[in-house]
Amino acid sequence: MNYLAHLHLGGQLPAQLLGSLYGDFVKGRLQGQFSPSIEAAIQLHRSIDRFTDSHPLVGQALSRFSLTRRRYAGIVLDVFFDHCLARDWTLYADQPLEHFTSQVYRVLAAEPQLPGRLAQIAPFMAADDWLGSYREFAVMEQVLRGISRRLTQPEALGQAMRELRLLYEPLSEDFRRFYPELQVFAQSQLTTSN
Repeated sequence: MNYLAHLHLGGQLPAQLLGSLYGDFVKGRLQGQFSPSIEAAIQLHRSIDRFTDSHPLVGQALSRFSLTRRRYAGIVLDVFFDHCLARDWTLYADQPLEHFTSQVYRVLAAEPQLPGRLAQIAPFMAADDWLGSYREFAVMEQVLRGISRRLTQPEALGQAMRELRLLYEPLSEDFRRFYPELQVFAQSQLTTSN
């Protein structure tokens, strides 16, 4: 799962929203450098990633990609699943996407000590409404291009959009089947940690 899904699944309190994002930017053991609420949200982020990575429906979705793209298929699928969530937001959330993303951007703007790279990208995320823009399939190309700049073999993502266009419907169906299960898992983890 990518940013939007983690934010949606990780709880709506400010510390939960922060921790849901921190999970992509904070590595290693958590040793009290953040509040217990933020660290719990980071742990939930990691649990969501483990659940997702080991789920048979995700394995099925990944197997749809050609062998040449299989190495980075997980990255492509994470981004595509955020597109599916944004596109079909009203099926999974009670509030409009615009309200949700505005809340996230306010929480980020109010936090003076964002970790590492998140501190650099948070202003751009808000200014360009990264989370809301995932609704548009064409944005996937920009997102994947940005990710490819950080890879040692960026050409491996070069044809990802062409492949995503071909796989759009089957991958969308994979998301429709998987995401409700992920929601149940995340909610049970939130309930257990509270």
